[in-house]
Amino acid sequence: MPEPSPAQTALLDQLELLLELPDVRARADDAREACTRLRFHEALRRRIPEAAAESRVRGARASAALDGADFPVELVRELMSGARDWPLDPDPGLQVLRGAMAATAESERVVSLVRTAPLQALARLHVAAAGPGLTAGSQDAAALGRPRVGDEGCSELVDLGPAPAAATVAARLSGLAELVVATAGSSRVPAVVVAALVHAEVAAIRPFVHGNGLVARAMERAVVQAYGLDPTGVAVPEAGHVAHGGPAYVGSLAAYAGGGTRGVGLWLVQAGEALTTAAGEGERISDAVRAGRLR
Repeated sequence: MPEPSPAQTALLDQLELLLELPDVRARADDAREACTRLRFHEALRRRIPEAAAESRVRGARASAALDGADFPVELVRELMSGARDWPLDPDPGLQVLRGAMAATAESERVVSLVRTAPLQALARLHVAAAGPGLTAGSQDAAALGRPRVGDEGCSELVDLGPAPAAATVAARLSGLAELVVATAGSSRVPAVVVAALVHAEVAAIRPFVHGNGLVARAMERAVVQAYGLDPTGVAVPEAGHVAHGGPAYVGSLAAYAGGGTRGVGLWLVQAGEALTTAAGEGERISDAVRAGRLR
């Protein structure tokens, strides 16, 4: 493994300081221990694909719910498995769910890209999240996978404050990529902290015209798996955020977007607690798989 560059070393030094914020290190340790317990669950010795598939079902449902589209998990499971057909003219809520399902499924496929080509992974997740239902050749379709440019704005996640101007998006994304590349080859910063920072930074930047929340949550899922925190992909990070309540999720993201150290710490604590809950949801999935309650 190559030695980090001076710039990467400086960045890692800055990131390590975040661990000294109140409760951040403790919540990161809790999440790591919970994910370790999940990894050695008896059901995952032979039946990881079944458990991971159910994780994606519950993750897609939770991600859609955080965007205001709440549906029964049974419906999501049937749609993802193909047991139920999509309506010919789905309502806006179902369109959000469709994007959540596609992005959550794509998150598994971009795991191999996350550590070395994070912006490519983001682009693919955006194509998945925002692509369903678009008409080929439309202006929105032309923007799939492409960050905002020119006078393009974003009306999503308004509680986080105004989205950064398109002119600043490229620089913010470059910084995000540097963070991922620097931490991918280092053990100095816990994976849960990296995943939380990536999630929050995508949400704060809102690099795309549409679909940013879905992309941020799918990218967190991919980072958690790519960094080896949950290599099986059975934890359900999105459900962890839902379990703590939509207002807590949005509020802590808004605190992060505000730019202060205290706000960043608040988000990292919330995200660490959410990932501990996510691993617990993965254990419940694994219990159900072992008992034969999921087919």
